[in-house]
Amino acid sequence: MRVAQVIGTVTLSRPHSSLKGARFALAVPLSLDNLIGGTDATAEALVVYDELGAAAGCQISISEGREAAQPFGDTMKPVDAYNAAILDQVDVDKEKPA
Repeated sequence: MRVAQVIGTVTLSRPHSSLKGARFALAVPLSLDNLIGGTDATAEALVVYDELGAAAGCQISISEGREAAQPFGDTMKPVDAYNAAILDQVDVDKEKPA
């Protein structure tokens, strides 16, 4: 899982029938430097399947690849990234481990 920041939404003109009940969010994965405030987000944005309704500016936890399709059980959905949680707060220990 990775932490990402939502920067917008994606609108589909003809969504697949298996994708009803959710939307797609556009999110930028955050690095450790991003999380401790050292740099701005510079990673490439990705499209995330979002059933939780994360708004622009929210930090979310995303799963990618095969793990992104696992929450749906036997019903396979064509998704590459899934919003697993909306994060209220992220605490990062700035000290490097010894």
